[in-house]
Amino acid sequence: MIELSRTQDEEVGDGTTSVIVLAGEMLHVAEAFIDKKYHPTVICQAYNKALEDAISVLDKIAMTVDVKDRATMLGLVKSCIGTKFTGQFGDLIADLAINATTTVGVDLGQGLREVDIKKYIKVEKVPGGQLEDSKVLKGVMFNKDVVAPGKMRRKILNPRIILLDCPLEYKKGENQTNAELLREEDWSVLLKMEEEYIENLCMQILKFKPDLVITEKGLSDLACHYFSKAGVSAIRRLRKTDNNRIAKACGAVIVNRPDELQESDVGTGAGLFEVKKIGDEFFAFVVDCKDPKACTVLLRGASKDLLNEVERNLQDAMSVARNIIKNPKLVPGGGATELTVSAMLKQRSSSIEGIEKWPYEAAAIGFEAIPRTLAQNCGVNVIRTMTALQGKHANGENTWIGIDGNTGEIADMKERKIWDSYSVKAQAFKTAIEAACMLLRIDDIVSGIKKKQAPGAGQAPSKPKIEEEGDADNEQMIPE
Repeated sequence: MIELSRTQDEEVGDGTTSVIVLAGEMLHVAEAFIDKKYHPTVICQAYNKALEDAISVLDKIAMTVDVKDRATMLGLVKSCIGTKFTGQFGDLIADLAINATTTVGVDLGQGLREVDIKKYIKVEKVPGGQLEDSKVLKGVMFNKDVVAPGKMRRKILNPRIILLDCPLEYKKGENQTNAELLREEDWSVLLKMEEEYIENLCMQILKFKPDLVITEKGLSDLACHYFSKAGVSAIRRLRKTDNNRIAKACGAVIVNRPDELQESDVGTGAGLFEVKKIGDEFFAFVVDCKDPKACTVLLRGASKDLLNEVERNLQDAMSVARNIIKNPKLVPGGGATELTVSAMLKQRSSSIEGIEKWPYEAAAIGFEAIPRTLAQNCGVNVIRTMTALQGKHANGENTWIGIDGNTGEIADMKERKIWDSYSVKAQAFKTAIEAACMLLRIDDIVSGIKKKQAPGAGQAPSKPKIEEEGDADNEQMIPE
């Protein structure tokens, strides 16, 4: 079950709890059928039918949204984080999320947008300052300073950036080598060779006249000296992921060997390179990029815990923004979707022939778990609220009536701007029902084992059982 919510988190980043609730409920309503000796396969078939119909209902009630329209997007993202801690800074987090995700969106053609949150959006948490100071940088930042702070420039306008993936130091031997030198000159020749090797490396890089050289590996003192003499800032030992982000932001290509450098590998898209001190640490910024495909969200806040919480909420908000960009369809939130699906399934169940009708109807009832849980969380009278909602939804109209999570009253989700992303809902339904089916298929074995063990295991103090023929029908009497 825990895997389910993990899948949901990876895929769409929201609705993790809904998956668990739904799957649990589906299993719960299936229990009655298992007891009536329905075969699990039958139940699964019914569930899968229900799933297909549920998705088609979703398609019917979904409404398309304009991704370019900022106000709608804000409303959407806000509805997703309204209940979380950052609800009180509503617009702020929503703004950050939308800015970040629209930045890193890549058009794959055919109207598809690919938005990779994990790779290209870095959240930097810097304690200190106010939450309101958080912002999305038009570029990237990382927790590093230039190699020789006194000698290298810390602020460069329109820098030419070269990204390397190789060490700029003399290669050490793989295994330990001993060299015996008889003449002193040989020693200086050896040293000279090392120096020349490094000088060559540096010259290959410097002939492209970069302003900033960033490498993922080491950078020796000598290389550092050549760079600072040429007025080039250098940064060493950068994380690979950060390097990828810089490449995306300023349009550079990460080069593996200095002798393979080409003019096209130099990143010129950044407007400003700057090293700032925030709090106690130095941060390097590569900002004001022309068309960045990666960005950093800079979070400020009073304490570490606060920042972590904000980061989690931001992750959720960004996932929502991403889902909308990928699939710009919306369904009502507040349990309205599930109730609609449930009502439609109940209607359809009458037209289903044969034994599958009952599990199908049960699946319909299972969907009501979500609005029911919502009602419980609001602390209203669950039974009354649920009956009222079911009444409103019974004949398939009022699709938008659901529960307002803050007040617990029954309201129109359109007016209250409570939305869910279509992809989240669809994914949740699919994951939950598929999981329920999988567990049902193996459920019979599990329950079989339980019943055999129960007599001896559960009640040890009871008098020893003597097997008789009569015991064969005795299974019903064992307390569950």
